[in-house]
Amino acid sequence: MAAALRRIQLGNALAAFGNGFTVPFLFVYVARVRDLGDGTAGAVLAVFAAAALIVLPFTGRVIDRRGPLVTVVAGAVAAASGALCFGLATSAPAVLTASAVMGAGIAVLQPALATMIVWCSTPGSRSRAFATQFFLNNLGLGVGGLLGGLLVDEHDPASFTLLFGIEATMFLVLLAVLVTVRVSRPAETAMSGEGRDSGAVRGSGWGVLLRDRPMVLLCVLGFVIFFACYGQFESGLSAYAVEVTRISTATLGTALAANTAMIVLAQFVVLRLVERRRRSRVIALVGVIWTVAWLAAGASGLVQGAQAVATALLIATYALFGVGETMLSPTVAPLVADLAPARLVGQYNSAFALVKQLALAVGPAVGGALAAAGAWSAYIVMMVLCCVGVAGLALLLGRRLSDRADRPGSVVVARGGSSTEGTGETTSSAGQTARNAGAAPERTDVRMSGGV
Repeated sequence: MAAALRRIQLGNALAAFGNGFTVPFLFVYVARVRDLGDGTAGAVLAVFAAAALIVLPFTGRVIDRRGPLVTVVAGAVAAASGALCFGLATSAPAVLTASAVMGAGIAVLQPALATMIVWCSTPGSRSRAFATQFFLNNLGLGVGGLLGGLLVDEHDPASFTLLFGIEATMFLVLLAVLVTVRVSRPAETAMSGEGRDSGAVRGSGWGVLLRDRPMVLLCVLGFVIFFACYGQFESGLSAYAVEVTRISTATLGTALAANTAMIVLAQFVVLRLVERRRRSRVIALVGVIWTVAWLAAGASGLVQGAQAVATALLIATYALFGVGETMLSPTVAPLVADLAPARLVGQYNSAFALVKQLALAVGPAVGGALAAAGAWSAYIVMMVLCCVGVAGLALLLGRRLSDRADRPGSVVVARGGSSTEGTGETTSSAGQTARNAGAAPERTDVRMSGGV
């Protein structure tokens, strides 16, 4: 499985690299290069998000029934086609159609690739696999954005056509890499950390998910996370930085670079620190860190006559967000996978991707509305409360999770074994129940990443 996982990660990096080439320049391309106006450019971004919201509710069922590779093929072809259409489009209907096709394609790729990672990993290795995916995604976006910025010329439409052509090529290369991957659906008894498979969970995908209280609570938590962080980067926080902290757009670019640099430099250091800890407590700590980040952002707007201090506070805000992101990548996505019954991994991944898209649609709308009204104090207070809410919801979620879902690296299930000090082996509660009933539990070995 290691070779398959490396190919999946390579495909992730290629797709991120292609996105980095074009996504930062979509608004400028539509509004200025094709001279279609700011209204059309805004509609393009809205259609891009709306397409994702339309296709994601149905994506999980396709993944679970047909396998993730079928969805990868459809998503990669759609994303590549949309990118090519973008590069050639000269009218409003054409760019809106291209946006819908590319947005739908990219949206369905996310849960499909996540499911492939789950199938190629074990509960013990899953945190590292998703942390690596997040690291490569950010590295690809950063490098792609840097090279795209060097190649693009606002006065030369052909340079944008080249960028979109490169992005389309990256999606096709992603497809070529992933069709060589051979993964099979893992055995149910080896898949779920919650022990809810083998017929224990019945019903349709959405019905099972909506009755799963820990998963529903995790979706609520995920919405607040994405709303308070990613949903503000290009809307409320950027507007606050320019209009209240009064930094230049170039300095804002430096702050965004600090966020990416923090992720790239700190991801695997942070991974070693958090992968043996309870996931719920790690997420709660992220809420605390982001609370400090938003307080620093608020303070940057209150500093008078010390622009250097204000700028440092603003850059620190973005860097602290990066620290939190490195802590979320090995916790949230693996937790979604470990909560999912084996036959519904695609459904759970798609549902969480849908929550993310909703937050990324609502977040900029709310942030932009408060920015337009100049309600900056209310904006900072709301974001601080959201981050405090992240910490509270995470702790509440931890009370509903089993040890195997909350801290999988510390648990090894062994047939008839008792707790063994020094080796880190423990006997699961499921196994104890089976013995009490007079039945020998099936053995499930989970390689330890180390005890706490």
